[in-house]
Amino acid sequence: MFDKILIANRGEIACRVIRTAKRMGIKTVAVYSDADARAKHVQMADEAVRLGPPPAGESYLLADAIIAACKATGAQAVHPGYGFLSERTSFAQALEDAGIAFIGPPVNAIAAMGDKIESKKLAKEAGVNVVPGFLGEIADTDEAVKIAGEIGYPVMMKASAGGGGKGMRLAYSEKDVREGFEATKREGLASFGDDRVFIEKFIESPRHIEIQLIGDKHGNILYLNERECSVQRRHQKVVEEAPSPFVTPAMRKAMGEQAVALARAVGYFSAGTVELIVSGADTTGQGFYFLEMNTRLQVEHPVTEYITGLDLVEQMIRVAYGEKLAFTQDEVQLKGWSIENRVYAEDPYRGFLPSTGRLSRYRPPSGQENVRVDDGVYEGSEISMFYDPMIAKLVTYGETREEAIDRQIAALDNFEIDGIGHNVDFLSALMQHPRFRSGNITTGFIAEEYPEGFKGAPADARLIARLAAVAGMIASVEADRAGLIDGQLAPSSAVATTTAANDWVVTLDGTEHLVSIGVGAVTVDGEVVVVDAPYVPGQRLVEATVDDDPLIIRVERKRTGWRFTTRGASHSLRVLRPAVNDLAHHMIEKVPPDLSRFLLCPMPGLVTAVNVAEGDAVEAGQPLAIVEAMKMENILRAEKSGKVKAVMAKAGESLAVDAVILEFE
Repeated sequence: MFDKILIANRGEIACRVIRTAKRMGIKTVAVYSDADARAKHVQMADEAVRLGPPPAGESYLLADAIIAACKATGAQAVHPGYGFLSERTSFAQALEDAGIAFIGPPVNAIAAMGDKIESKKLAKEAGVNVVPGFLGEIADTDEAVKIAGEIGYPVMMKASAGGGGKGMRLAYSEKDVREGFEATKREGLASFGDDRVFIEKFIESPRHIEIQLIGDKHGNILYLNERECSVQRRHQKVVEEAPSPFVTPAMRKAMGEQAVALARAVGYFSAGTVELIVSGADTTGQGFYFLEMNTRLQVEHPVTEYITGLDLVEQMIRVAYGEKLAFTQDEVQLKGWSIENRVYAEDPYRGFLPSTGRLSRYRPPSGQENVRVDDGVYEGSEISMFYDPMIAKLVTYGETREEAIDRQIAALDNFEIDGIGHNVDFLSALMQHPRFRSGNITTGFIAEEYPEGFKGAPADARLIARLAAVAGMIASVEADRAGLIDGQLAPSSAVATTTAANDWVVTLDGTEHLVSIGVGAVTVDGEVVVVDAPYVPGQRLVEATVDDDPLIIRVERKRTGWRFTTRGASHSLRVLRPAVNDLAHHMIEKVPPDLSRFLLCPMPGLVTAVNVAEGDAVEAGQPLAIVEAMKMENILRAEKSGKVKAVMAKAGESLAVDAVILEFE
């Protein structure tokens, strides 16, 4: 076996590879940019080598620097993780030329599958179902419009070398094609160095299913069942699970055999994934089409590891060393159910805008059965604008799908993240959503269920009563402690007299509830609620039992109450004595300033274009500026008609969140 391997990546996937390598007794070398000098993967590895400045083009994408690091440290092989150089043919070839093993597929397979246009032609020749579309070179926008019209709307425009949701635009009309074709080309060029775009038919009510493959250098290729990755936002996967609630055993076999046939056609070995788009309306079991093949380890590989009992990173390393697979297709397990949620640095309450900054608090769930957290950060880490915004992957396992989902909800309630925006509430809301729990999901699930954006998971009357009861209990503990402090205006006996009834008015999301704390009993609006909520003042996570059900609440102290976060939503609670609450009604409400005449930068990012000038008249929906963040272009549009009074930013400027770009008259 290899003595030492280098991981040409960062973040959670670098940490993931290091863990398996250590278990196998293999020494590891990390590489890093200046932004990652104190990163977790650097600390975990046996050795670390600096590559360059923070931008990926000056560090993680420098193949020559990585090969030099291998030679300097004696690393015999390179695991590329995902992203960066993982699917770049020239990198795999350069390693081969340097006599360094590539822990991945052969060069010719990467080349064949890395070009989305050529890969579809190969898939068709191998007998794999393909989506109708145009696979040739498209000269300009006019030709794109002509092709889209011939295929029939809706169509999907995709960068040929794209991936990870980047370089993709859905078009329902000629207007969409004209607006999006050039942007798709720019994103493809910026992210992948290739501005070629192809167009294909968009399958309506689609489900995104993928088949995990593993092959060795001796001609053995197996499929390790499927993953469902239909819950996506802007073509970026959010939730993945294995197996799929939609796929039947006959479909699984047909998909798996087609995927193996494609891999065999290009002499594939190592781990790889064939992605399929499946018509949710199909009842024949044959309505699946080839999308692309990812010639690398997938982000969502842990769910496959849970249901098969295999370590895919270990298999990749063994295959790269020349070992045969130690199992056959008939021995591949499919046991239980696993779900993965991607915890992103983004604010779902503000349209999922990217968030950057320092993790002032980071406490992932720990000690829970069948809960796995793959991350590459720690408390104090910086979430940088230079790289992918994923903080962690939360993976759960259960004997049934419902059990795996419920474990996700409990684990998400245990996740503590402060300092940046994150999507933990949103993920919890997804896990509780009746449609998700039913398994009736498509790639349009998020857009269809949250058309007006995310406002938090809805709380039913029972949950509201339980939160009010816990708030009353916590308020009583705080009041008892405050009563012990010396120097009170009134003697302790007077305090005891006024609090004997121990009543509180809890105003939760604008509605008042009378909470009475009695001996051994709590009532909310006259109804008894059985509460056990151990709490010490200053505690941030309350693990309560309410009416025999567990309830985990993240608690943040506010001036007149608390902010409770649980079950996919944050709730503001004002907790006052009844007499004080009556007086609070007479307080003057502070009105926030009117910012409607400004176009504000919604996230930290780079202004790539300002489309209007001072004095221009604008109409609702008109593009005003483009801001690039986390490698994605965001078009800022006018919310209503108006006239530009002043332009406060220009192309090339880096702006902070809420910086003024335009002022309107």
